[in-house]
Amino acid sequence: MTIKPIKSESDYKAALERLEIIFDADLNTPEGDELEILSILIENYEDVNFPIDLPDPIEALKFRMEQMGYTPNDLVKVIGLKSRVSEILNKKRKLSLNMIRKLHDQLQIPTEVLVQAY
Repeated sequence: MTIKPIKSESDYKAALERLEIIFDADLNTPEGDELEILSILIENYEDVNFPIDLPDPIEALKFRMEQMGYTPNDLVKVIGLKSRVSEILNKKRKLSLNMIRKLHDQLQIPTEVLVQAY
């Protein structure tokens, strides 16, 4: 198969079909090289045409709390007052820059997620 840019939905579908056929190709073979290039082209097309939005900051915070076994009381140690934690978790108060820094440092939540509007 000749590798070409993916410019349309039909090109994309054809690339996916070809990828499926050569998926188990060995490295450093003509098919292995084709697989590598085709994967890059597909990823590029998907990034442009099917972008994935970042999660809601508060939902990301709640998810991370669940992962870490944190309760709102544990978050008080990071953010401050219990009432403030409640307001944030209920989306009645915005995260301050200082809170974003602390949440990033202590809970390892990416800042690009936390700085979004909600």
